[in-house]
Amino acid sequence: MNADADNQQPTPDADVRALDRLVGTWKVSGEAEGTISFGWLPGGFFLKQDVDLEQFGMHVMGSEIIGREKPFGAEQPSTEITSRFYSNTGDTLDYVYELDGDTLTIWGGEKGSAAYFKGEFSADGNTLTGGWVWPGGGYTSTATRVE
Repeated sequence: MNADADNQQPTPDADVRALDRLVGTWKVSGEAEGTISFGWLPGGFFLKQDVDLEQFGMHVMGSEIIGREKPFGAEQPSTEITSRFYSNTGDTLDYVYELDGDTLTIWGGEKGSAAYFKGEFSADGNTLTGGWVWPGGGYTSTATRVE
């Protein structure tokens, strides 16, 4: 057994690091308006999103932590990239993130859910256009990188 290999700092996998294209501050316009910002937590395993939006006449603020779950005692992280959002209205919402090329899908609750966001990044990566869909509703928005 190689003692040096056992003591190496773990590194985030490529699928998690691919979310780096979200890092920055974005102005959201359309049926939701405001700002969202993303930044890496130390170590680069988890991305934090801060939200400050007006939608459906409500002011929604909150924070979301995105990454692979690795519960206490687990040897390997989860296969899916998941998140939990904590809002100023007391909601805790779980999501599954999927990035396939320039298409970002965020599933509400679990992968394959009837509630999801699907958006497309522009060629330069500075615009994300898409919308949320759920049974009986949804909305569209465009996020443009400002920082």
